[in-house]
Amino acid sequence: MAQPTPAAARTAITPRRDEDFPEWYQQVIRAAAMAEPSDVRGCMVIRPWGYGIWENMQHHLDVMFRATGHRNAYFPLFIPLSYLAKEAEHVEGFAKECAVVTHSRLEANAEGKLVPSSPLTEPLVVRPTSETIIGASYAKWVQSYRDLPILINQWCNVVRWEMRPRIFLRTTEFLWQEGHTVHETEGEARAETKQMLDVYETFVRDHLAIPVVSGEKSESERFPGAVQTLCIEALAQDRKAIQAGTSHFLGQNFARASGIQFQSRTGTQEYAWTTSWGMTTRLIGTMIMVHSDDDGLVLPPRIAPTQIVILPITPKEETRDRVLEAADKLAAKLREQIFFGAPLEVEVDRREMGGGLKNWEWIKKGVPLRVELGPRDLESGTVAVSRRDQAVKSKETITSDDFVGRAVELLTSMQQNLLERAAQFREANTRKIDTKEEFYAFFTPKDSARPEIHGGFALSHWDGSRGVEEQIKNDLKVTIRCIPLDDPANPPEAGTCPFTGNPSARRVYWAKAY
Repeated sequence: MAQPTPAAARTAITPRRDEDFPEWYQQVIRAAAMAEPSDVRGCMVIRPWGYGIWENMQHHLDVMFRATGHRNAYFPLFIPLSYLAKEAEHVEGFAKECAVVTHSRLEANAEGKLVPSSPLTEPLVVRPTSETIIGASYAKWVQSYRDLPILINQWCNVVRWEMRPRIFLRTTEFLWQEGHTVHETEGEARAETKQMLDVYETFVRDHLAIPVVSGEKSESERFPGAVQTLCIEALAQDRKAIQAGTSHFLGQNFARASGIQFQSRTGTQEYAWTTSWGMTTRLIGTMIMVHSDDDGLVLPPRIAPTQIVILPITPKEETRDRVLEAADKLAAKLREQIFFGAPLEVEVDRREMGGGLKNWEWIKKGVPLRVELGPRDLESGTVAVSRRDQAVKSKETITSDDFVGRAVELLTSMQQNLLERAAQFREANTRKIDTKEEFYAFFTPKDSARPEIHGGFALSHWDGSRGVEEQIKNDLKVTIRCIPLDDPANPPEAGTCPFTGNPSARRVYWAKAY
């Protein structure tokens, strides 16, 4: 007799990742109260838990930017249309995504409805990116080689009209930082471009526990108007790639368009060399898809708004005050501990609700350590500790003093474990492929009606042909995610393009992507 199929384990998030990854992603965000769709189509409301993650990203990245000599400034939200038109390739790349302001006031019409009434002399574009408007300022500031380099970053919002929005991944309005720098020589600008890519890679690895591959975008994937685009790419648990940060060498293209010139050391007038680089709230979505599980969000400790939550267990009114007092004392001791240069972020959940319900709320929010403390724990001097990177029902009972002494160690262990787990997943789903047949099979689901999770990173040769890129994109929705940079210690492996039979200088990373 056939054995009955065991029932699937119950999970806090429905559907599970393997059942419907896109819907699972949305439900993780909802369950963690991170963000929600706005009444403005394509836009999102970032709730405190989600915004706390973004604030931590801002803080840590800003420290890294300042350490490399950059300073923050702010530039206008509105860009005159004529500014964008100065750089033809740039405006063509963003034309379909631009939101345009054409009027400056509203008036009631004969029916009492408010309508635009005062046309602007020139339309204003709500910034999709700021190269052109910042370039106008730089043209005024730069007169001599002595004024260089200019190393400026801004934290702001941008608008790119999005037809298929998805919270954090693609929204019409999103938050980001954009660095814009000006240099005396090509070599300095190229070094800046690579330096900022390295900053992104370090930040994503060390703070978000996400391993990435880095390299150069192909010409067809390059930032509009750039000479070279460098990028870092992560692999989500549905085996799709996601761009986690980009750094652009703009050559002299934008300097010519904006008139950024300077008197050189030899007295001649020369155009400057510029760069731009950016990271967005999209990185929050990346983190969700890399680390989270079927019970909700999983947060790396270095980026979590709250690293430890203390859950007082107060079943009886007569012991409530003693338990809460003990919880507050424990929190105070924990806040004296330093984790990567800052005091631990600890919260005591004092809400009068069932302990099981509170526990599950924090599981779904992804807080790294949960600590239960009740009347029996006061008698024994212990606490029950649960790590979010382990099974949700697992607990370790240790003395309160031992936990205070080990809290930083536990968080450090969890941070490293998440990175290693993500790295193992990426390696398990990266394959060297040398034939067209295997390549197509790798990226083709077995069930076309309900595609299962498939694919990953394919390391395959490419002859540099744009036609090959277009064919594979049309056939499989697969693109070149990055071309690895030259590494003297690990020279590229020459070979044969499996799609044309032509010579290939190196393997490149291919994947389906967000």
